[in-house]
Amino acid sequence: MIRDMIKIDEDKCNGCGVCIPSCHEGALQIIDGKARLISDLMCDGLGACLNHCPQDAMTIEKREAEPYNEITVMEIMVDKGINTVIAHLKHLKDHKEFTFLKQAVSWLRENEANLSFPLKDVISEVHGYQPGADKAEKPKASVLEMGHAGGGCPGSAPRVIERPSVAPVGGGCPGSAPKTIERASNPSETYNGEAPSELRQWPVQMHLINPMMPTFRDSDMVLAADCVAFSMGNFHSKFLKGRSVGIACPKLDSEQNSYLDKLVRLIDEAKINTLTVAIMQVPCCGGLLQLAKAAVDQATRKIPIKAAIVSVEGEVLSEEWV
Repeated sequence: MIRDMIKIDEDKCNGCGVCIPSCHEGALQIIDGKARLISDLMCDGLGACLNHCPQDAMTIEKREAEPYNEITVMEIMVDKGINTVIAHLKHLKDHKEFTFLKQAVSWLRENEANLSFPLKDVISEVHGYQPGADKAEKPKASVLEMGHAGGGCPGSAPRVIERPSVAPVGGGCPGSAPKTIERASNPSETYNGEAPSELRQWPVQMHLINPMMPTFRDSDMVLAADCVAFSMGNFHSKFLKGRSVGIACPKLDSEQNSYLDKLVRLIDEAKINTLTVAIMQVPCCGGLLQLAKAAVDQATRKIPIKAAIVSVEGEVLSEEWV
């Protein structure tokens, strides 16, 4: 699979840190005086950081990328030194990627004899690390004062919204660390007299979502046209409950090729089980269903697609597997 990834020219990079707040995914940190991509997993390749680099040290490169492999990442990380390894493991812990964290630690143990740093120091540092603790200690520190930062706009920071009463569906500027928002355990409980939200992750817009967020893994997903939720009074209970979600407008959104790439990754790497495409009963909305079909055609895995068509009055006109 060809993916867009950030490439950093370390000869040009002077470690100024200007790029850090523009990384939506928190994948960049200043380590040992250089900007480092500490996690391929969290880099979406959108390149929001590029124009912020005064040294022109950052570019986008297309390269063949297999589904994420933590062992491969660790083999690269160890050459960058103990600080980069610790930052990467903390990053996994921040994003609740505990499966990858265990794989990384197991690999480090197996290769301890070849490491250039004491493994016990890494284990001790990461084991005692509490996600968000670094930011809490220095809430007003600037990027340069901190030496590293989570990166990204707060509005697009990934968040998992836990709802204890329902089984899981598969999975910056300062303040961009992932947050867990607990909802009431009673599904019948209402808020301000209204039905409770069924949203399980943030962000939801297709340009901003990261296909490797744990919420998408092994989930049933709904891909909804922007207008659907505004038309339907029961969108949350009908389509969103128990599902991960992405929203898009097939008429107005630009660079929709990135949507296609993300859908393919959601199918092949996040391994979503099904895809429900909810669109309006207007001609332009059909493009979203065609995009989903194209993604299934390009993906290695084949998953079922359900098409749901909604009227402007909010009535579900049809639902069928296509």
